[in-house]
Amino acid sequence: MSKRKVCVVITARPSYSRIKTALKAIQEHPDLQLQLVVAGSALLGRYGNALEFIEKDGFEVNEKVFMVLEGENPTAMAKTTGLGIMELANVFYNLKPDVVIAIADRFETIAISIAASYQNIPLAHVQGGEVTGNIDEKVRHANTKLADIHFVASESAKERVIKLGEDPEYVFNTGCPSIDLAANVKANPSLDFKVYEKYGGVGATPDYSNGYLVVMQHPVTTEYQESRHHVMETLAAVAKLDLPVFWFWPNVDAGADGTSSGIRHYREVHKPANIHFFKNMESEDFLKLLLNAKMLIGNSSVGIRECAYLGVPVINLGSRQNRRDRGNNVIDTNYDTESIAAAIQQLLKSERPAPSNVYGGGDAGKKIAEILATIDLRFHKTIMY
Repeated sequence: MSKRKVCVVITARPSYSRIKTALKAIQEHPDLQLQLVVAGSALLGRYGNALEFIEKDGFEVNEKVFMVLEGENPTAMAKTTGLGIMELANVFYNLKPDVVIAIADRFETIAISIAASYQNIPLAHVQGGEVTGNIDEKVRHANTKLADIHFVASESAKERVIKLGEDPEYVFNTGCPSIDLAANVKANPSLDFKVYEKYGGVGATPDYSNGYLVVMQHPVTTEYQESRHHVMETLAAVAKLDLPVFWFWPNVDAGADGTSSGIRHYREVHKPANIHFFKNMESEDFLKLLLNAKMLIGNSSVGIRECAYLGVPVINLGSRQNRRDRGNNVIDTNYDTESIAAAIQQLLKSERPAPSNVYGGGDAGKKIAEILATIDLRFHKTIMY
């Protein structure tokens, strides 16, 4: 029997950590053949060049799709998605996969789902059924309705996908593959690399041996015109601290130009002595950095997912993760310097939260590969009610 060809499309830096262990499990499964497509901002240096880390981890990339239009506004997002449909349609036509995997909810992932489902290629969607803010909310559920197989990360997400009319026999709570990486890091928690030497970056290089904070703040696509103001408020709050801060570059979303220009302006004008800026890190190193941090500040889903599993305190800013399932490690506040500063002091005085398995226990990748190898593939469905 020939191996099933499983085509996975990675379009952005965070998507890689969301699927890495599944890629490994697919690659190692005797009945599966991995086809890997890297596209979008995952190919761009200014957003961390995920391609470099993917190839370093030993994955062969079958196709590269350059599809990001400049502008970093809603119109550029729409055009990027349209270009992605056109390019990915050709990629799938040439690779002839047996099943395509789309990851989560980034705006451009709808291009994967359309290009596959319109060509009668079975589509699997990872991390459907969750609730969040941003354009992600619409895109996630649109991906669900185009997909044939669903690998969700929590029981509540499974319930929502079934309520959307999907066949329960094709909805699997595998947990989130990123938790697999967190489980590996929890077993080897020491910060066993020199942060500045290994990853460079820019800004001050404060001594972090006595503790530090991590910041990862992205623009909110439905509030993109406020992105510069949002990031300036956070910068002002953390620059006052007598603690080192490791700050990571934003995703390529509408408003990213405002976020990144705000960071550059603040860095050049105020020259904060306690903040160092990075574009990207290897997934495991980033999680080790989080595990050993005093807290994470920002609006990234890593605070909701991996930090819950690792028991890392999180200050969640704004509406980007609105109503998302979470552990007890998160406190919410708005984009206001004084509110952020008060939340930081609250967490610094609090005990570390207990870890939570709300997004799985660390074996999602193997579960996904095994299901893909054995399930009856189909590209047609009917709503179940």
